[in-house]
Amino acid sequence: MTRAILIGLALFTLTACETAKGAGKDIEKAGDAIQGAATDVQENL
Repeated sequence: MTRAILIGLALFTLTACETAKGAGKDIEKAGDAIQGAATDVQENL
């Protein structure tokens, strides 16, 4: 029983790490897009 709980927690932790990693990539892409837009605006001024 304890072994099953530990395996479940390990799988949950790995899934959470992958989710956070994916979210980090999405946030980075959004930041790059905002930075690119800001650069375009500054160049056009």
